[in-house]
Amino acid sequence: MGLKNFIEKQAVYFEKGGALEKLYPVYEVLDTFIFTPKDVTVGRTHVRDSLELKRLMITVFIAVIPAILMALYNTGFQANSVLAGMSNPPQGDWHYALYQMLGFQFDPTCVLANVVLGSIFFLPIYLVTVAIGGIWEVVFATVRGHEITEGFLVTSILLPLTLPATIPLWQVALGTTFGVIIGKEVFGGVGRNFLNPALVARAFLFFAYPGQISGDAVWVAVDGYTGATALSMAAAGGQAVLTETFSLWDAFWGTMPGSMGETSTFAILLGALFLIINGIGSWRIMFSVILGAVATTLLFNTIGSETNALFSVTPLWHMMLGGFAFGTVFMATDPVSAAMTFKGQWIYGILIGVMVILVRVVNPAYPEGMMLAILFANVFAPTIDWFVVQKNVKRRELRNARG
Repeated sequence: MGLKNFIEKQAVYFEKGGALEKLYPVYEVLDTFIFTPKDVTVGRTHVRDSLELKRLMITVFIAVIPAILMALYNTGFQANSVLAGMSNPPQGDWHYALYQMLGFQFDPTCVLANVVLGSIFFLPIYLVTVAIGGIWEVVFATVRGHEITEGFLVTSILLPLTLPATIPLWQVALGTTFGVIIGKEVFGGVGRNFLNPALVARAFLFFAYPGQISGDAVWVAVDGYTGATALSMAAAGGQAVLTETFSLWDAFWGTMPGSMGETSTFAILLGALFLIINGIGSWRIMFSVILGAVATTLLFNTIGSETNALFSVTPLWHMMLGGFAFGTVFMATDPVSAAMTFKGQWIYGILIGVMVILVRVVNPAYPEGMMLAILFANVFAPTIDWFVVQKNVKRRELRNARG
């Protein structure tokens, strides 16, 4: 109560006429983030619901926690597995220096050691994303005189989880800036953007700096070490090479090279279950993405190809590799950029599922595909909803005319 009273006493400085009036959005976001807003809706013309934007975003953040924990463990595990076999581990990298300063050895069998090393790589990327994104949120809210929303809370954690541990921090800052401004703020902020800001940032980094976000040398946090992802192996050798190198258990638990938070299907499934139970994530979108992907994969499996090895990869492997699971659960279901109508969500999800397999298989030079598939569907989501609504309107008009 003491903290709440102290914050409320400061309101006079930030409200209209106060010395810090222009900084009211900063005060408001601190007040409402810690405590429930004191302003309540009155009257019979309003719908009351316990769910609002802050709680929605916090629920999504909680759902991502299993993927975060697995990102910390697997990032450290991959690096320690390589470093443990080196007679002379790389010198001069502050990540390793701090890790050894804390008294840890390069031991992949120690869970705590893996989590600590993974944290040393992950946390700076996350903090840069939060700091830069938060600054832009405050700037635009102050200029426009709007409240600072909690929308960036989710973007700030989704973006780092889609990146490799080795990405330079200045690129993280630049990508975050692009994602927030071009992906959201130019359209008016949260609720008005039709693209997922985290995916916009990821796409910008992919095309602007492909050397730091693609290839074989970026997925394991060890300087000079080359470690291909499962998808790139599948593109080179198909199902046979894939299963020789990794097992389905590796793909399910996430103990393989890849973007920090996208490798563990198990952790992502826990998040999906939490979102569905709380009514936040659309099960229709998740299921329809899988449906579209499975149908398209089976078609390519049936056709076959002597020149394209990805034609042989089975649906189960496609769903466990790359950003498929992460994108399906946390990106495709974004309530702002996804389709809103129930029928529209089925069409939207199937479109993503079909597109991701098309991009992966038909264009083996870019064997991921999930990012582009979701952004493509984001563009068409408003149109899909419009046709669904118009069809319902015409059906009602016809029913009324008959009645």
